[in-house]
Amino acid sequence: MKKVTLIPGDGIGPEICNAVTQIIEAAGLKIDWDIQTAGADVVQTEGTPLPQRVIDSIRQNKVALKAPVTTPIGKGFRSVNVALRKELDLYANIRPCKNIKGIKTPFDNVDIVVVRENTEDLYAGIERQIDNDTAESIKIITRKASTRIVKYAFEYALKYGRKKIHAVTKANICKLSDGLFLECARTVAQEYPQIDFKEILVDNLCMQLVQNPSQFDILVLPNLYGDIVSDLTAGLIGGLGIAQGANIGSDYAVFEPVHGSAPDIKGQNKANPTALLICAVNMLKHIGENLIAQKIEQALYSVIEEGKILTADLGGSATTQEYTKEVIKHL
Repeated sequence: MKKVTLIPGDGIGPEICNAVTQIIEAAGLKIDWDIQTAGADVVQTEGTPLPQRVIDSIRQNKVALKAPVTTPIGKGFRSVNVALRKELDLYANIRPCKNIKGIKTPFDNVDIVVVRENTEDLYAGIERQIDNDTAESIKIITRKASTRIVKYAFEYALKYGRKKIHAVTKANICKLSDGLFLECARTVAQEYPQIDFKEILVDNLCMQLVQNPSQFDILVLPNLYGDIVSDLTAGLIGGLGIAQGANIGSDYAVFEPVHGSAPDIKGQNKANPTALLICAVNMLKHIGENLIAQKIEQALYSVIEEGKILTADLGGSATTQEYTKEVIKHL
């Protein structure tokens, strides 16, 4: 039996985790879930939102499924996600965004993969308060991190039959930092002549994404731009409630949805588990359970396309459990 770290998170996290584990078991796969709590709820008892036991569990199991964890805004502890990425060197954040039949959007031809560098840039968290009126953040871009994320994007393109990669920067203004990222992208691109390589400035990209997203295939970006653009592309396909994500390193992989913990609907049986379920499908593919993954994926997309039993954010009125039972019925 495969052992996988499960981080239920907080807010709606435990509810959508329960839904997903029910569906996986109903699909015929038994997983030994190594349940590890993290986030605000454990700070009072353990003094940290990310206890060492969580990191040790992922190191032992190599793979984790993680629900949302609340991050305080403007004060309190740093993001658990950022800490996990740093501790486990999960350098690639992968955000596929593809239309799902049954979810109406302005565009029906979106199929974009955002490959975001995950370890540095402004997210390195190097900040200081210069005086009462001035704060400073330092943007870190290195040749090593830039080269390996671009290489990952090109290897991903080869693996999944993708044809085109855009390197996204603001190198006209950030000439040294973004300039270094772009230089690395150009160098790596020469090793992959079969892939169409293009460059685009991040502001121009955002405009073109909302005019004609079908022209884009893979986007590779530094950390901050990747964070922003990946939410934009999620909006093109229906929002964060169906957006999938994965944080991949050389040794470990953490699969997690990108939406928040929605504490305002915690415990109300209203949460939509779709994004976490899609992440679980990708996790199952990652560990070699392709048939079970395809079975769940087909059931999920059938439920959404039929449109009869959907949660409120998808235009329906079903509870979390009603939606879960409908997916199980379609397996």
